[in-house]
Amino acid sequence: MGICYIIGAGECEKILIKPAHDDYIICADAGYSAALKNGIEPDIIVGDFDSFGSVPEGKNVVVHPPEKDDTDSMLAVKIGLERGYRTFVMYGMLGGRIDHTFANIQLLSFLCEHQANGLLVGNPYNVTAVKNGSISFKKENEGMISVFSLSNESSGIDIKGLKYQVHDFSLLSSNPMGVSNEFTQFESRINVADGTLAVMWEGDAFLNDIVRK
Repeated sequence: MGICYIIGAGECEKILIKPAHDDYIICADAGYSAALKNGIEPDIIVGDFDSFGSVPEGKNVVVHPPEKDDTDSMLAVKIGLERGYRTFVMYGMLGGRIDHTFANIQLLSFLCEHQANGLLVGNPYNVTAVKNGSISFKKENEGMISVFSLSNESSGIDIKGLKYQVHDFSLLSSNPMGVSNEFTQFESRINVADGTLAVMWEGDAFLNDIVRK
């Protein structure tokens, strides 16, 4: 199974998508505008289209009423999961309205609960989530990296190769102790034994093979 790409309505500059034959592209509402600007043809467009301004024409458009329980981004994620995708790369999900940014970070936790992984691609920051597992970064990374608990408590945390290293540490959702760590020109690794972490870092979203393009 390939990658499910989702394009949202948040801040988004250049979108670098070179879809393979088994990849799938979903636009969430005004994410369709960003797709058009970047010459990207989505497989499906979903939303209530309040931010796009009108309902696009075509058979691949799924319209929802504005009064709904799910955000347009969540609707897109659920479509991808229903089609069997377990790797999600998402553009236009960071910046802009802070409430939507927070909701999209929560989407990463939702994906973890469904045995899937997601990556929010931004400029300059990218965000992913790790549940009961680990994530590695290459020595070429530069800049800041922060770690937060999306669970009430995340325990058994090991951080190696960054400026601030810990072993068998715990983070609470109410305490942002993991903010403002730094890459050190060494390979680094973050592991959590029990819980879900949000990991935010500067630089190339794809440098680390977190998600293969």
